[in-house]
Amino acid sequence: QVQLVESGGGMVQAGDSLRLSCAASGRTVSSYAMGWFRQAPGKEREFVASINFSGSNPYHADSVKGRFTISRDNAKNTVYLQMNSLKPEDTAVYYCAAGKWGVSTARAYDYWGQGTQVTVSS
Repeated sequence: QVQLVESGGGMVQAGDSLRLSCAASGRTVSSYAMGWFRQAPGKEREFVASINFSGSNPYHADSVKGRFTISRDNAKNTVYLQMNSLKPEDTAVYYCAAGKWGVSTARAYDYWGQGTQVTVSS
């Protein structure tokens, strides 16, 4: 079993930056691919970014490419999402996830955190 806890969310102005963290406990997460997803009220959960076991092949959705950066520190059992140039449309609950494959489909991930709220005002 893997437990994931997100932190770092909050309310910011458009153009500001936030860094989300996902701390893992339980089974060692260094052997898992990790992903970030987000979900706004009334909308489907959407893929944001993923990273492989070693952190050598990060992948970002087109909507956030160039603004968001996923990274991981296996020694700290932590995954990060650096978010720059935030826009109101980035407002959502952000979730981290762990699974065997670092893909963009939510069903491919086995473990999920409870989420952290990010609100971006114009």
